[in-house]
Amino acid sequence: MADYTKMWKSLGIDIENHNALLAGLGQAYTDIFLSQKNRPEGMKYFDFVMSEVHGLRIKEIVDAKAEGRKVIGSYCVFVPEELVLAVDGVAIGLCAGAELGFEAAEALLPRNTCSLIKSMFGFKLGKLCPYVESCDVIVGENTCDGKKKAYEIFRPLVKDLYVMDLPQTKSETGRMVLKEEYRKFIAKLEKESGKKITVQSLRKGIEIVNAKRKAMIRLAAVRAADPAPISGLDALLINQVFFHDDPVRFTDSVNKLCDELEQRVKDHKGVFPKGTTRVIVSGCPMAVPNWKLPMIIETSNAVIVGEESCVGERGTRWLTDIKGNTVEELLDAITDRYFNVDCAVFTPNPSRVSHVKDMVKKLHADGVIHYSLQFCQPYIIESGPVEKELEKSHIPTLRLETDYSQEDAGQLKTRIEAFNERLKKK
Repeated sequence: MADYTKMWKSLGIDIENHNALLAGLGQAYTDIFLSQKNRPEGMKYFDFVMSEVHGLRIKEIVDAKAEGRKVIGSYCVFVPEELVLAVDGVAIGLCAGAELGFEAAEALLPRNTCSLIKSMFGFKLGKLCPYVESCDVIVGENTCDGKKKAYEIFRPLVKDLYVMDLPQTKSETGRMVLKEEYRKFIAKLEKESGKKITVQSLRKGIEIVNAKRKAMIRLAAVRAADPAPISGLDALLINQVFFHDDPVRFTDSVNKLCDELEQRVKDHKGVFPKGTTRVIVSGCPMAVPNWKLPMIIETSNAVIVGEESCVGERGTRWLTDIKGNTVEELLDAITDRYFNVDCAVFTPNPSRVSHVKDMVKKLHADGVIHYSLQFCQPYIIESGPVEKELEKSHIPTLRLETDYSQEDAGQLKTRIEAFNERLKKK
């Protein structure tokens, strides 16, 4: 990595602590990802992205700001990237996947707040995330009561926090609420950018994001092969980079990787031996650098073949219809697309269980590991009914509740190994 110290200082980053963060992240990445055997050549691009995740990519964002483009950060897949691109903005997913700055965060938040929310505060309070510091606007959303109330405390800490209200029922009223929130978001984007969204600019934004999602759908499909042509760790990494990288470049890199993976499938070449236990991970999202659970699973004689998560198929599997001839018609299409997302905030939420079942069948999975962050009430509460419904359909399911620390790694490994033994006896 080049020396980006001057750039980081200009963004207000705490250089000493940030250097320690990058050193730890680099070592963890080497130990977890670069130690894997028989990785696809196409993963070298994503290794490069991670080596420059706070360097070259941040420089690109700073350069975009210098050109007058607005940088819009968010923590959720309900924030439409299509709309940001339609005003020639840069959409960025923000840091919330590490146990950093928790002591400072707990001075503002209850201790029994989920790790994702505390991480959001920790990165900001510790001045550790150049993405956060680069944003012209940060978009929050009420996908849980914890986030909804935490944003009240977070607002004074950032330059401009825009909070989006989300419906919590899959009803016509709920759809109307979502569409109206997106209409208000358009007004915010137009005001900040000084640019009017047109049919042409919105259609272009939709096309770029659809292409990115099509590449991810292609990647998800190739993982149905046995032996698995790519590890779950690497597939998760690609899903994480989805939120940070330039969208056109990212799409091209994923498609090139898929060319290689499809050839691997033809050659019966995999990263694990044929017949390795296959699992799907379902539940809470895993933001960079939350790699603990996948690492434990894939060092316990199993391979992850799919993620039913916002950082996974829940965030990428639907496309936006591009047939509209007016901004209003395209806004309807965007609303319809995002209203499909089966987040645990919705009640009831039967489509999520149906999707997990479909994934098990499509990807030839032997079982499901349901992952919940401690104190994440929507997914923890929903995990019981999900497990019951899956087991009723003869799909073995293991419920795990954890956080970002390494304190329970041994316990998790023991439980996962026991679950794998159960799967082998199916």
